[in-house]
Amino acid sequence: MSERLLFPDPLAAADLLTFAGRAARLGEDAVRLTAGGGTLATTAAALAPRGLFDATPTVLGLRALPVDPELECDLVVAASALHAAADDRTAVVLPETALAPAWAGIAPPRSGWEPRGEIAAAQLAARAQWGIAAVAEAVPTDAGEDAVRAVRARVWGEVDDTLAGLPLGVAFAAFTLGFIGGSEQARVLASGPWTRIALARGHVIVRGPSVSGLTPVRPTGRA
Repeated sequence: MSERLLFPDPLAAADLLTFAGRAARLGEDAVRLTAGGGTLATTAAALAPRGLFDATPTVLGLRALPVDPELECDLVVAASALHAAADDRTAVVLPETALAPAWAGIAPPRSGWEPRGEIAAAQLAARAQWGIAAVAEAVPTDAGEDAVRAVRARVWGEVDDTLAGLPLGVAFAAFTLGFIGGSEQARVLASGPWTRIALARGHVIVRGPSVSGLTPVRPTGRA
């Protein structure tokens, strides 16, 4: 793999490191880096199951950044192992070892997204904060990792009527990955079993039941 990712400016390089840092703190210390045509799509699992009987939903966060137009790659590395180059503020150094988490084998569609409606970013933030408090309250004192994961799976996997029937985990992903800012309306798009929550700062993608209860919006040509 390439030893470095080259960005058009220091802000884009710092943006990747900020996103990777947030992903690492969620416990799924991996990011998928897919580059082509001058755009780097960085995907992280805000939530993902571990093992056959883990009911945690797979909820992905994606942030797109401008990158060296000659770069083409598709690899998964430890988020915590990415770091700024000492001699170039526009470069991010890649770790030598690639990873292969199960969630990275899931490939959401690149096209065919149809608009389904909108959800207020403020509503996503409110539901995320409610869920964080619910997890904290339900986790027993001195709980082990299995008990914590069971609580997280139950809370974040719960279908939420105020989020058009999506799992509460989509709000958690949008909030903890830093996608919520201001009073925007998040666009909701669907492609087959996939749903995408599109915000200005990033996208949350989940596979599962179709969204419901939203007021349809006219297609705008954006996806």
